[in-house]
Amino acid sequence: MVRLPRPDQSALLKLTYRGGEGMLAWAFHRISGIAIWAFILLHVLDIWLSQVNSALYDDLLTIYASPAGRVGETLLGAALLYHALNGLRIILMDFWPRLTLYHKQIWFVSWIVFVAVGLPVAYVILKPIWGG
Repeated sequence: MVRLPRPDQSALLKLTYRGGEGMLAWAFHRISGIAIWAFILLHVLDIWLSQVNSALYDDLLTIYASPAGRVGETLLGAALLYHALNGLRIILMDFWPRLTLYHKQIWFVSWIVFVAVGLPVAYVILKPIWGG
């Protein structure tokens, strides 16, 4: 029986998790992508439902207009905005590889834009919950 040397556990950990902004950007991009995909499936379902059973579709619209539906819509908007901004960050670094030296700064700028655009949009979406 041939025994292979046991790999160094710390080396494996370094290969799988690098931490920092790059890893968070990667994880958030995947999570937001899955959320967008789930929304597309739900959207196809509700469009189909509008043609098949209009009463049930009206009930679904009531759920969408509820406070929980508005919070979900806000989270979906946040996922779309983050995914788009991070996608632009990735495109910048793909076309201009030297920008990878500044990936942290670009990520922070994308968060500033995310907050600057996202908060007013979230306010408008959530305003009816507070009676506005």
